[in-house]
Amino acid sequence: MTPSELQEGILHGNPAVQRRAMAKAITLLESTRADHRAQADTLLTGLLPHTGKAFRLGISGVPGVGKSTFIETLGLYLIALGHRVAVLAIDPSSTVSGGSILGDKTRMEHLSVHPQAYIRPSPSSGTLGGVAEKTREAMLVCEAAAYDVVIVETVGVGQSETAVNGMTDMFVLLQLPNAGDDLQAIKKGVMELADLVVINKADIDKNAATRAEAQITSSLRLLGMHGSPDHAAQGALWQPRVLQISALLGQGLEPFWQAVTQFRQMQTANGRLAARREKQSLSWMWERIDYGLKQAFRQHPQVQAMLPQTIEAVAQGRLPASTAARNLLSIQAHNAIP
Repeated sequence: MTPSELQEGILHGNPAVQRRAMAKAITLLESTRADHRAQADTLLTGLLPHTGKAFRLGISGVPGVGKSTFIETLGLYLIALGHRVAVLAIDPSSTVSGGSILGDKTRMEHLSVHPQAYIRPSPSSGTLGGVAEKTREAMLVCEAAAYDVVIVETVGVGQSETAVNGMTDMFVLLQLPNAGDDLQAIKKGVMELADLVVINKADIDKNAATRAEAQITSSLRLLGMHGSPDHAAQGALWQPRVLQISALLGQGLEPFWQAVTQFRQMQTANGRLAARREKQSLSWMWERIDYGLKQAFRQHPQVQAMLPQTIEAVAQGRLPASTAARNLLSIQAHNAIP
């Protein structure tokens, strides 16, 4: 399918045609072939005027916290309210084989077959921060297809998984009831960026969940003084809060969505939602520039000619890695990379 055919299918196709066009479009966006990248740019340019109306929700948390169960339960709840839900689930890629299981559709067995939902698992492919390289582009495809809630489920790898905060309207962090002590709750990273903290599996140990809620609430107050500038600037309008839920039993979804709705209304009214998206778009541009420069550097004829002997010298210990890097980069200084 050509970019124009994909665009037509995404914007005006019947449900079956639209889902097929979305799948092919995201596959095209994820391709690294030069001709595919050109087609993808054409497609994104055509879809861009039809994007921006959805609410982008980032969901993160440690492995085993119940992200998939929570997203499926939330997705079905939102569909019952009249929403169309798209889920972009990022799966970790093997450092040995490079493959991914991509099993999120299997976990979300009810949501994945619902006509008002679309789930797309993608491999992280070595991209750091818990998301995939083309997650932003995939979000635009979902928005153009008139999905009004787009959920990004991250890999769930640790405390530095913050990239999803730079591409969504609201960042939700899932925690377990017995996640640690007071010191654990004030660690920097995802905690200080979270707009909402949700303690999942609260039904397993109610006392532990209540204790965790108190610890994290106190830590958020402390982090609010020295943490995210966005939270500090919002003052009394919005302060990150903590909720208890049980995704398995479907408990706590209504208060959760009320908090999300309140956050969206406040952020829209004070202009911070638009400012946040503008900042994210510029960050996306610079990220693509960095990637493009790296690719152009690797493909430069003189770099390719010098690379084998440089690699051999470094591997044999005859040349420090830092010196080798400077030598290769000096090619760019004397010969402009096309």
